[in-house]
Amino acid sequence: MEHDAQVTRAWVLHPDITGTEKRRQASFALEEAVSLATALSELDVVGSNTVRLARPHPGMLFGSGKIEELGNLFKSHEVELVLIDGPVTPVQQRNLEKAWKVKLLDRTGLILEIFSDRARTREGVLQVEMAALSYQRTRLVRAWTHLERQRGGLGFVGGPGETQIEADRRAIDDQLVRLRRQLSKVVKTRELHRKARAKVPFPIVALVGYTNAGKSTLFNHVTGADVMAKDMLFATLDPTMRAVELPDGPEVILSDTVGFISDLPTELVASFRATLEEVLAADLILHVRDIAHPETDIQAEDVRDILNSLGVDSGAKQLEVWNKVDLLEDDTAEAIRARAERDDEIFAVSAVTGEGLDALFLAISNALALDKSEEQLHLDFSQGKQRAWLFKEGVIEEETQDETGFHIRVSWTARQARKFQGL
Repeated sequence: MEHDAQVTRAWVLHPDITGTEKRRQASFALEEAVSLATALSELDVVGSNTVRLARPHPGMLFGSGKIEELGNLFKSHEVELVLIDGPVTPVQQRNLEKAWKVKLLDRTGLILEIFSDRARTREGVLQVEMAALSYQRTRLVRAWTHLERQRGGLGFVGGPGETQIEADRRAIDDQLVRLRRQLSKVVKTRELHRKARAKVPFPIVALVGYTNAGKSTLFNHVTGADVMAKDMLFATLDPTMRAVELPDGPEVILSDTVGFISDLPTELVASFRATLEEVLAADLILHVRDIAHPETDIQAEDVRDILNSLGVDSGAKQLEVWNKVDLLEDDTAEAIRARAERDDEIFAVSAVTGEGLDALFLAISNALALDKSEEQLHLDFSQGKQRAWLFKEGVIEEETQDETGFHIRVSWTARQARKFQGL
């Protein structure tokens, strides 16, 4: 069946494995999985359900009775693609596809497909391709159709049947070599852009948060930019940066990054490290939370886990932005506002109505001002490069010269101090 010009009828399954330590409620996990699926325009999600399991069956994931029951369900709804919200081994995928006579995609494959759909910059596209190739190489249960694809996705959703595994593997390895070569060129260009930005003495403020927390809506409200901001998971993939002058405060570079998600595929964490280096280089991190979501605490924990895995120092300066207070019941909203008033690092806001943003801007200005420290430096006459860098950064407060070199008093951020040490 060809589906290039039409939608694919899909069904979402969430395996609720009772034998493991569970952090999330199955109903919320299923809801998120359905949101992931509907983020792909070519999918028509015709149904979804949770399947309780004591433990996964090694060869088939589910028991034989449940497989037959689900097979009949899929047949009656003319399902063409089953999306399983969790990891599926290559053997399980092959066996289930054979039993149900449908195509199957696990959580990692679906997220990769969405990332492919959302990538706009050259670097984003290359990173998605590499992540997908690394993932696909471990399974090779069908043709790697997207190597010569015409459509925007990765070829998991549509495409022909199986080909020789060795031929696929060679094609993947060849393509990975080409992609790495192309990506290294793009990364060099990105480094040049980053160095150019470093010459501008503006602090970087990075927005991070769980996907759909409202980062892009907040970014648009502050900057007037037209970043894709929809009620959709992974609406923003590539980082967007804008210079913003805060009211009665400094000019900053505001960076909007890809939304995080629980069980983010390891391939993507590795591949998007370069993209998320904007966060590593930030002077201040704003952790935007959807405070109206029933599992906001669990989502926040997932974000912190990913930041830690990226190497963001737990001591890095962070503010929590509790967004979407306009969606809360009055009593709950008042309790949230009262909590924020008691904590200097929490701000209750609405990126839609603008509530609480003035207080947030003031806190950002204060945090960045406090971040500066003064230091006395001595540079030899041979350290012209370092002295020139200090002038470009605009951090020199006073300079005197004697026969030994330059005595310089600087006022700089911790990030600028680190960069100076690396010169």
